[in-house]
Amino acid sequence: MNRIKIHQDLQKIGKIFEKNGHKAYLVGGAVRDSLLKKEVNDWDLATDASPRQVMKIFHKVIPTGIAHGTVTIHIFGRQIETTTFRTESEYSDGRHPDSVAYAASIEQDLSRRDFTMNAIAADLQTGNLIDPFCGEKDIKNKIIRTVGSPLERFNEDGLRPVRAIRFASQLNFTIEAETLKALSKEEILKKTSTISVERFRDEFCKIIKSNKPSIGLRLLEETGILNIFIPEFSACRNCQQKDSRGFHDFDVADHLLYAWDGAPKENLLVRLAAFYHDIGKPECKSIEKAGDCTMIHFHGHERISVKKTIKSMHFLKFSNEEIDKVSHLVKEHMFYYEPCWSDAAVRRFIIRVGLENLDDLILVRLADIYGM
Repeated sequence: MNRIKIHQDLQKIGKIFEKNGHKAYLVGGAVRDSLLKKEVNDWDLATDASPRQVMKIFHKVIPTGIAHGTVTIHIFGRQIETTTFRTESEYSDGRHPDSVAYAASIEQDLSRRDFTMNAIAADLQTGNLIDPFCGEKDIKNKIIRTVGSPLERFNEDGLRPVRAIRFASQLNFTIEAETLKALSKEEILKKTSTISVERFRDEFCKIIKSNKPSIGLRLLEETGILNIFIPEFSACRNCQQKDSRGFHDFDVADHLLYAWDGAPKENLLVRLAAFYHDIGKPECKSIEKAGDCTMIHFHGHERISVKKTIKSMHFLKFSNEEIDKVSHLVKEHMFYYEPCWSDAAVRRFIIRVGLENLDDLILVRLADIYGM
């Protein structure tokens, strides 16, 4: 393709920069999403103008991250984050560069970015692409690859491994072999463990909202990242449920993965409840033998699941309202209705679960069934 279509507002902004002796490019997710033929809502720019120069060029500019060379231009009813070409030093805290120096070219600026698919710039006048790391090719082949050495990129920023997995889940891309291998390295897991739980939670929620979140969760589990932030899940792996009654084919971990996929993507809390609803099963497992029949039971697992849900969601710093809602759905997900219920029984059930929770509870139950 080698070019993308540029919105007329961006073309006008580009002309303003050029009129003042500077150059600006569209960068990051907007370019990637344009190449993927997706709707683009947010624009990020990179420019050779310094933050102070940008503030002189445009009427309304907010110094949102001026220490890192970033300001936000308010124009045409939009807020456009604009960053001066830059290079970065070491990342002592595993998240932010120790210092920022301005770079001489857009190519040098792109070299500091995380993945090749995010290291493409577009000229604001022509839409022509500047793609020094073959990111367009990787997008076409649905591959996530770091710019340069995976170990160097991931050691710079502990959030990048989680972002790689989030992109794989959101875009249904494959993580390139060396990049994937680096995610499980002890030094990278140690770096990832230093990020704030809020940053992980935010990426985790983006995975939850993807079309098939099991892709991301499986990668989080296989790389060892999930065990850092949601260690309760590990006991579910190889906790077998299949018995002579034929209710389940999968272990508890895979059942939760598939239940996740079966919940509606637009409902975050239902998807969270689908993820947590059976997480207490390993502690409740018992085996009963009757002749040639073997039955596996998980009596009271919903109570243990509620405790684990609350503990995990508190750790991830979800709001109290979100925790209350999800834990309530987990607690009630084993409801059993029969046509013989009297009107009084139905009323008691609705009072217990709450009419406002009934639709979501049914969605959790349907996800549970999907996961079987």
